[in-house]
Amino acid sequence: RFIAKPCAINLGIQDSGPHRAQPNAILEKVFTSITKSPDGKRLEGLSKQLDWDVRKIQRWFRHRRNQDKPTTLTKFCESMWRFTFYLSIFFYGIRFLWTAPWFWDTRQCWYNYPFQPLTSRLYYYYILELAFYWSLMFSQFTDIKRKDFLIMFVHHLATIGLITFSYMNNMVRVGTLVLCLHDASDFLLEAAKLANYAKYQRLCDAFFMLFGVVFIVTRLGIYPFWILNTTLFESWELIGPYPSWWLFNGLLVTLQVLHIIWSYLIIRTASKALVRGKVSKDDRSDVESSSEEEDVTSNSTKGIFSTSSNGSNRLNGHVAGGQWTGE
Repeated sequence: RFIAKPCAINLGIQDSGPHRAQPNAILEKVFTSITKSPDGKRLEGLSKQLDWDVRKIQRWFRHRRNQDKPTTLTKFCESMWRFTFYLSIFFYGIRFLWTAPWFWDTRQCWYNYPFQPLTSRLYYYYILELAFYWSLMFSQFTDIKRKDFLIMFVHHLATIGLITFSYMNNMVRVGTLVLCLHDASDFLLEAAKLANYAKYQRLCDAFFMLFGVVFIVTRLGIYPFWILNTTLFESWELIGPYPSWWLFNGLLVTLQVLHIIWSYLIIRTASKALVRGKVSKDDRSDVESSSEEEDVTSNSTKGIFSTSSNGSNRLNGHVAGGQWTGE
């Protein structure tokens, strides 16, 4: 309210939403009481009842669905908040872990386990991360529902479960490595979204490509060969098969599966960007296009055309101007 909004206004971002649908009592009743995405049979019936062209009715429902979406200014403010948090917590984690022995030697995570001291810096790092992911869990149900809703829900559950479980079992050393690794790329995605909201397309593309590289290197390279290696093999060797070993590693492997899915989506988006010359579409968002061609859709599409990204996000996850929608 006091920082992000003035920044957005200075960048020329207006507090205006998408095109509003023409008032129509019959269509409004169908939209609120029956369906937000009518099939072909219902469209034909409405066309005869209103003496409207089917394409015009499809356009009305698209505009009606989109008018409830948050404005570009709102999405900019949300992304700026997340960018600030991700960047701050990442540098806090790096500064804290740089002097930690287990950052350089993962076997230190298991020496003298479970009798390892919980310092105040480590405690606050954990509590801040846990509180943030709980906030993401709750806000997911009030935010725009995206196609990766289920994936993000599983991700938040696995993350909260891991943070809580590792804290209760004093596995905080390896937990800090997991947290810091995941924060390494998130602020880059939010930076790309901010640039796109402000219509700095080249800067947006650069941040997104950098995000893709960092994401793939950390989630498909460092995570399995550094984190999973120590939790699966080094812990087994040093402290043995403790009772919760299977649950702990099961959650970590679940995260790795999600990393693979998101990496595929990122690579697909990046490849399209290279062909088209800009990051123009993310495969997980549900904000609909305003192009005229998308009015003539098959019954199976049901209004899930993507023109933007998050994360996100969410891929989290997760820009207006027909390109990104913020998670």
